[in-house]
Amino acid sequence: MEDRMNSFELKADWTPAGDQPKAIESLISGLEKEYRDQTLLGVTGSGKTFTIANVIARYGKPTLVIAHNKTLAAQLAQEYKSFFPKNAVHYFVSYYDYYQPEAYIPTTDTYIEKDAQINEEIDRLRHASTQALLSRKDVIIVASVSSIYGLGSPEEYLRVHMKIGRGDRVARNDIMRKLVKVHFERTNADLAPGKFRAVGNTLEIMPTGETVTYHLTFAGSVVESILRIDPVSQTILGEEESIFLFPAKHFITPEDERKRAIADIKTELEIQLKVLEKEGKILEAERLKRRTRYDMTMIEEVGYCSGIENYSRHFSGKSPGEPPETLLSYFPHLPDGTPDFLTVVDESHVTIPQIKGMYAGDRSRKRTLVEHGFRLPSACDNRPLKFEEWKERIGPVIYTSATPSDHERKVSAQIVEQVIRPTGLVDPEIIIRPILEKGGYPGQVRDFIDETKRVVATGGRVMVTTLTKKMAEDLSVYLKQEGVNANYLHSDVKTIDRIRVLTEFRKGEFDCLVGVNLLREGLDLPEVTLVAILDADKEGFLRSDTSLIQTIGRAARNKEGRVLLYADIITGSLERAVAETNRRREIQVAYNTEHGITPKTIQKAIKDITEGMESAHERALKQILSVDHALYAKDPQKLIREKEKQMMDAVKELDFETAALLRDEIRFLTGDRKGKQRKRP
Repeated sequence: MEDRMNSFELKADWTPAGDQPKAIESLISGLEKEYRDQTLLGVTGSGKTFTIANVIARYGKPTLVIAHNKTLAAQLAQEYKSFFPKNAVHYFVSYYDYYQPEAYIPTTDTYIEKDAQINEEIDRLRHASTQALLSRKDVIIVASVSSIYGLGSPEEYLRVHMKIGRGDRVARNDIMRKLVKVHFERTNADLAPGKFRAVGNTLEIMPTGETVTYHLTFAGSVVESILRIDPVSQTILGEEESIFLFPAKHFITPEDERKRAIADIKTELEIQLKVLEKEGKILEAERLKRRTRYDMTMIEEVGYCSGIENYSRHFSGKSPGEPPETLLSYFPHLPDGTPDFLTVVDESHVTIPQIKGMYAGDRSRKRTLVEHGFRLPSACDNRPLKFEEWKERIGPVIYTSATPSDHERKVSAQIVEQVIRPTGLVDPEIIIRPILEKGGYPGQVRDFIDETKRVVATGGRVMVTTLTKKMAEDLSVYLKQEGVNANYLHSDVKTIDRIRVLTEFRKGEFDCLVGVNLLREGLDLPEVTLVAILDADKEGFLRSDTSLIQTIGRAARNKEGRVLLYADIITGSLERAVAETNRRREIQVAYNTEHGITPKTIQKAIKDITEGMESAHERALKQILSVDHALYAKDPQKLIREKEKQMMDAVKELDFETAALLRDEIRFLTGDRKGKQRKRP
């Protein structure tokens, strides 16, 4: 298949500044020297994503960006999409809205059946990702750790794709049969990704990775025309010379391979039954026999069974223990098998431990199922990659973090620092004060209250971290009693309420935000001029040097930023965190002095925190309570199509909050309260 594009085109309204030019050159030099691992140590607010975007544009190879959660991945995908509007930037995460894995708890004899709800839009984005990787080179895939889980073979996925061109001599019915074989569904209703519809001498197809309809017209056994049509407005978007149609599912197994797989499953079943019977596990053997035979019957009759992924090793023909195919298999490789793409690990101090931990957790759950007769041993081969396997399957790596862990420091050929912020802001001043009351000193809480009142009097805002949720709540109440307008935030607060609290904080509706761990990473609050850390000398996860540095960074968005650390002893973590912050601050101050730069507080519109979610609610309420009712009464299907178009536009922009609300509206309008497919009105 021909590559559509071969180069990246970076678009931005600004040029690299501060430490960015030096960091870009150093990382590119490292790639040219074939360094296997590099680290970009970028402080908060230094523009690490922009630096990496410049590296990608210069390096010119497909890139995998891994983030430690879906939300961060979506934010990164939006950023990279804005930097590379003409290139293929895609989003690859788990396609489950809800997922409860199959499990068994021996102590209570409790079997938990797998329960999952697939998000069809994210599934479409996954297909768009793999199809882009197989058809072009200018590809950036922003993924979660879902990228290390099993996926169908790229060779088979590519082998069974279809290319249909105008003027091709092929019967309409032959195309329809081929579509069914690669899991497309025929429908007489509205089209959706992975479905097709036949009307007269035409064939209408919506590919899995797109949201347009291809309208094929036939003159006998010849493809006369291929039109690209908007599925909602039915307007013609263009005429195509040819189209590529990839399978509707990633797991593709030819008929002969399926027969072989069933024979292999039967053989494994016989062996495992003997093992269980020898161990005296009669109940477990009977359970396994009944479940596996039922699954094989379903596979033989309809080609599918619930939990078919547990037999993936047999369908792929891999040996026991052999790693599965994953998203990494779809990236380009050199003729000798060497990976030929760049990998960027975002927030590596969190993401790398997550990648390392996936295999062990999955293995433990599967072994319990196997030991008690719920699954064959081969189910353990439906798994994520081990960390060592993951390392073998990626090319050069750039880790990005403000606080690289020991792993990055150990393996990196070079650690490139990006300490200077384009805004000129410097790391905050750190002040250490005792916890306990002594010799006229009032103790940490009283001292903190006095400091907070001084900051609030000048129009500033304050953030303070405690060790527990209860302490956060109690301190919030006490602060209010002392005349400080405060509120708390922790993991028990619902997501939408967290956003509301942060918005109110930025607007100045209260002055002091009390929290636990949520105040570390990802909060952009430039109004904060004071950050306080209570009990800073209590060694542990919340008071490690990494956590302390991340928390200190929350005061780095304001030129008046200061940090109060309350501690009676200087722990190793405290010493390292303070030393690192002071080191960075000295470099930043010297740079500003040399270049005559005056630090400026970051200006960020307050609506940005809740812009996506608030606009979604406002739009939903406006549409449901006014215009929608009238339009629904007049033409229900037109309204539903319009909603679907709005939902797809939101997905295209990676605005999943809006898309989810629109999806719920569609379900309400179609009478589908639980998300199940129902006939439209």
